[in-house]
Amino acid sequence: MAGLYLHIPFCKQRCIYCDFYFVTGQRLYATFVQSLCTEIAYYGQLYGRLEPIETIYFGGGTPSRLSLDEVAQLLNELARFFDLSALQEVTFEVNPEDASLDYLRGLHHLGINRLSIGVQSFYEADLRFMNRAHTAAQAETAIENARRAGFENLNIDLIFGLPDQPLEYWMANLQKAADRSIPHISTYSLTIEPRTVLYKQVERGLVQPADEETYRACYDFAMEYLEARGYVHYEISNFARPGYQSRHNHTYWRHGNYLGFGPSAHSFWWGQLPEPGAYRWANVRNIRRYEALLAQHHLPLEFREGLSYDQLAEEYLLLRLRTAEGLDLDHYAERYGVDLLSERLDELAELEAEGLIEPIRNGTLRLSRKGRHVCDAIIARLL
Repeated sequence: MAGLYLHIPFCKQRCIYCDFYFVTGQRLYATFVQSLCTEIAYYGQLYGRLEPIETIYFGGGTPSRLSLDEVAQLLNELARFFDLSALQEVTFEVNPEDASLDYLRGLHHLGINRLSIGVQSFYEADLRFMNRAHTAAQAETAIENARRAGFENLNIDLIFGLPDQPLEYWMANLQKAADRSIPHISTYSLTIEPRTVLYKQVERGLVQPADEETYRACYDFAMEYLEARGYVHYEISNFARPGYQSRHNHTYWRHGNYLGFGPSAHSFWWGQLPEPGAYRWANVRNIRRYEALLAQHHLPLEFREGLSYDQLAEEYLLLRLRTAEGLDLDHYAERYGVDLLSERLDELAELEAEGLIEPIRNGTLRLSRKGRHVCDAIIARLL
């Protein structure tokens, strides 16, 4: 089963922390949708019947800046070129300011069956600091409208580690989400990425980032609180009630095939290289170049590369250790040619002694709760 991702690069305004590619102008919507259809058609002719599609994900940017007619046009184009007979999950990211009841009912009618709402915080001060376009009241209303529109499968995003944010605010954000029985919650630490407004503010001394102790306290509380409320911590940043894990994200974490459409979108597909391996490619991060290249019958590629099994083995280790399922060591040795039990036995013993990984049972390597704080460092020790 494969997944499809559509990057919709439009936003109402710039959040200070965001380094995803987007634009704020509305004049480009119609021409962009047509260009996206052109790209879908091209890849559909190459890959459309190779593997059934299990998931579709509309991300961004802000997909909810599109009209219902434009969403329908894109879904129809996907159905023309891809085998959707096994389709299980269609996720659509929506920001609270766009989440009117009529719009969400329209999405549900089109076959969208999972919403991801960019709440980020239920507190006005947090939202103003992040330069979010919605209010706390709109966040509450968006959740109510989603339920009234017929959506049971909901995710909300929440951000922790804001400068000067009291820990009690973060605790209350999680409590609000759990009290509303949101079945899936994604928690992200505030990161300071180059090319963002936040990065410049920190560089100029206008913002003092939270310290590591604060990040650790917020993350620890999220793990303890949400697990006590019946959520499964199934991936470093994601918590879900049973039956509500993201199928689309599982495609990434199991090294499955996926195609990305739109500027800056990434794709991954297993294939025959000079040696068995996979391809990865990404589109240009510029909507005008993206449209111009497609208009001239050129693929809008920023790069395309073949990945060897050594590269894939390193990547798969990173992907699997992010998940609660962990790394099946027998599968890892058979498919990727890496036997960690023989090649990294000392490192594994040290990590277990330090309490960073759980004791290996049934041939599966998993991070401990302590290890989830330093996932990248653990992976670096095992590579």
